[in-house]
Amino acid sequence: MFEKELENIFYGDCWHVVGHVAEVPNVGDFKTFDLGRVPLLISRGKDGQVRVFYNSCTHRGNQVEVSASGNRKEFECPYHRWLFSLEGALTACPGSKEFAPDFKQENFGLLEVKSAQFLGLILVTMGKNTPPLAEWMGEEVTSTLSALLGGDGRLKLLGYQKVSYNVDWKGYNDNDGYHAPMLHAGFRMLNWQGGKGFQRMAANGNLVFEAELKPAQDNGFLKDPSLIAFKGSDPARGSMIVQLYPTTVMVKHLDMINLRFAIARSEEETEVHYAYFAHEDDDEELLQHRIRQSSNLLGPCGMISMEDAAIFRRIFIGNKTPGVAEFQKGVTSFTELPADLKQNDETGNLGRWEHYRKLMGFKREGGK
Repeated sequence: MFEKELENIFYGDCWHVVGHVAEVPNVGDFKTFDLGRVPLLISRGKDGQVRVFYNSCTHRGNQVEVSASGNRKEFECPYHRWLFSLEGALTACPGSKEFAPDFKQENFGLLEVKSAQFLGLILVTMGKNTPPLAEWMGEEVTSTLSALLGGDGRLKLLGYQKVSYNVDWKGYNDNDGYHAPMLHAGFRMLNWQGGKGFQRMAANGNLVFEAELKPAQDNGFLKDPSLIAFKGSDPARGSMIVQLYPTTVMVKHLDMINLRFAIARSEEETEVHYAYFAHEDDDEELLQHRIRQSSNLLGPCGMISMEDAAIFRRIFIGNKTPGVAEFQKGVTSFTELPADLKQNDETGNLGRWEHYRKLMGFKREGGK
């Protein structure tokens, strides 16, 4: 099944988030990432453009760059020392006078992957018929994603937390709005309540949440309650989540901006890079506040979200049984997707599963 998912979804007509330009702010900065099993190299060239290449030498297919990130003047394949510029051009190849008669150096630059950006968010596709990015995301996504990315996408990378979950990528992405107050002890300990909000299915399995997040009252549980204060965000839009199909989750809770870049490693492993950002215009006080919230609240060991990791694994184990998995909260029909969703319904994920069914070519019994 995983091989078919790679072919139909990860290497098919979908856009996949692989990074943000704030991760490579300077000329020569690079980052490596994987799309399924395909290694990618994201580089900022001398012209300031950010390009995405296959991380593979055009000579014998050797992996060119192995570091997760860094800064280079050029990229060198260690096998035969072919050199590539930051813009991907082949600039040197020892022994070329004895190469095949039809060899032309200009034809052997690093192969570029089709990419597009939205407020600095970098997306790639290997599909031949992938719709334009704006069409693929859908109108429902744009407003929330813009606000989540600071309004203009001018972000500053704060750091990463990286984790590998022993779970299939679909289980990792099946998180919903129903579970939060029951599962996450942090909300109960802080007596922290959400407010009004909405959840909307968008085109191509994408999903958007927004909810009010009322400022927490000091109940004595935290030694320093300023940890969960709002200092740069409107509590009326205190919680925003955008899930871009198939694996990307982006959130803004309180003053944290957290983009989660996920890699489907296998049917039993999903690797997630939790990347945290500030805005370029932040003053020092807000910058330090974002760092402190990001370090403590979200991520695989975050005070708010740590329980998710255990649930991912238990979903994976439990689903090995011959039983069934059914959605209940918000279900209004056995044959139609709900048109009106509450932010704490679990049915928003049904649109993602329906999109999965179509991409995989599975028939749905008794429905449209």
